[in-house]
Amino acid sequence: MAASTTPDIHQHPDIIDLKARSEAAAASPASQAAEALCLLAGLFLAASPWIVGFSGLTALTITNLIAGLAFAFLSMGMGNVYERTHSMSWAAAGIGVWTILAPWVISGDMSTTRTVLCNVITGGVMCLAALATAGLAFGGGRKR
Repeated sequence: MAASTTPDIHQHPDIIDLKARSEAAAASPASQAAEALCLLAGLFLAASPWIVGFSGLTALTITNLIAGLAFAFLSMGMGNVYERTHSMSWAAAGIGVWTILAPWVISGDMSTTRTVLCNVITGGVMCLAALATAGLAFGGGRKR
């Protein structure tokens, strides 16, 4: 009895093209800059209560620490799989939006000038970097 000779899916031309485009997107300076900005923004948000000076054991301190670490962890995974990055990018953008709203939404009055400025600027940077990563994942910088 002859062995089955079905072709391997990994050798399909569309799969090969998708991998090549993904590798090209990951190697571009724009994608590397967006990834680095995401990582730095997440780490800054996590450390912002101590950097900016609102580090009492408040709900905003804990919120910024958790949201910043979550954003940084998401950003570390975004560059590895550009063909599946769009969902992680939207989640990261959601964390950025939460960061902007957090001083007014969490319990207690956290809306001092330094907390508002820190969260709004950092959240805006996070949203823009996440959306840039989503654009790269969708092939926004691809030339054909």
